[in-house]
Amino acid sequence: MERGACSMALAARLLRRAFSSASNGRRRRRAWEASLSPLERLKQLLPPEEVAAVERYAEPRSSASPQAPLEEKMAAAALSAAPTAAPSPPGPPEKKMAARPSPLRAGELALAELRRKHNATLKLLCRLEAGGVLNSHGGLLPHRDIIGQLPGQLLRCSAGARLLLRRPSLDEYVLLMPRGPTIAYPKDISAMLMMMDVHPGDVVLESGSGSGALSLFLSRAVGPEGRVISYEIRDDHHNLAKKNYRHWRNAWKIGHTEEWPDNVDFILKDISRAAEDMKSLTFDAIVLDMLNPQSALPVVHPSLKEGGVCAVYLANITQVIDLLDRIRTHRLPFACEKIVEVTHRNWLVLPAKIKNCKSSQRAGTQEDIREDLQQKEGDEIQTRDEIVLNESEGNESFPADAEADCSAPYVARPSRWQDAHSAFLTKLRKFRPPLS
Repeated sequence: MERGACSMALAARLLRRAFSSASNGRRRRRAWEASLSPLERLKQLLPPEEVAAVERYAEPRSSASPQAPLEEKMAAAALSAAPTAAPSPPGPPEKKMAARPSPLRAGELALAELRRKHNATLKLLCRLEAGGVLNSHGGLLPHRDIIGQLPGQLLRCSAGARLLLRRPSLDEYVLLMPRGPTIAYPKDISAMLMMMDVHPGDVVLESGSGSGALSLFLSRAVGPEGRVISYEIRDDHHNLAKKNYRHWRNAWKIGHTEEWPDNVDFILKDISRAAEDMKSLTFDAIVLDMLNPQSALPVVHPSLKEGGVCAVYLANITQVIDLLDRIRTHRLPFACEKIVEVTHRNWLVLPAKIKNCKSSQRAGTQEDIREDLQQKEGDEIQTRDEIVLNESEGNESFPADAEADCSAPYVARPSRWQDAHSAFLTKLRKFRPPLS
């Protein structure tokens, strides 16, 4: 009771002081300017022995303005009461993983895209040189105008056509690089990589280097810690595969910060006569791209790990039958899990080109003319190759500005150019034969 009486007396004294006249001609202060803060009122209600503990958490007057909000004062008191964290030892600065676009340089590969008739895109692959010239159907473009440009730039040729310049991807490179035999197409290579379940660090055997397309994809799949051993029986194919692989690595080194791994061993030898070479090797996966893969299976299957996959690339289904018959008659430890062919269906989606679009918009309020135009549009859609989807007019080059004079319907249909059959992919799984 005595403590409460003291508090009330102190509050009354403060109120009288607030409403009293100020000396030396100063203005009369308002009552709320001299009121106690929540922390001061709390100290008045606490016993004297606990006031010292409260004052330890009070902020100094200079840390916050008298006009500061209550939330800021409480936050400052909480920060001052929190224990100071120990300074962290100095360490190396964190590396930022920001992508840095690098300009095209002399010596690396550049891909130029030119839009042509029937919605076709002409792709030209060239190695940039200081005095070189890119010769296309749209005109000439000196290499010096390309060198130093960032990928994705549209450059104009001497004849006025626009070319989109960028670095080629791996699948584009294998389709445009010099080739001797027919290459394994990227769509089939992707399916075989999934069949074999190739991981970084694996050791893969390839029989049939060809032009080096599959060797490049295997090199990227196994990574720097892995290895690809590629056998080829023909000398010209062997040299061409090494050349294409070397050209890609050299161009990659110029345009990228990391180096393409040098992890492919090209061997000029018949795989059916390489039994001695296989004795000291163990492979995680095997891929056979050759005319008679059944002749190589008895040689390579002891070196394939148990449960490993052998993917076979064959052009005809009769070759697949011969392969499976050889496995059955010779009782090879392989189980055929899958036989597939990979097909892609390309589609074409373009805005319909309607004649007299502006005039049809102006006359759109008349019902009879609108019906005639709708009927005409239906007739044009039926003759899409001549009028509606006249690809030879609207897609010859990259557009400079998007034109939106009127809204037009879109017409979608399968493209004229489809990826036809390329090969049959056979997935063979090695198993351990039961003990007799």
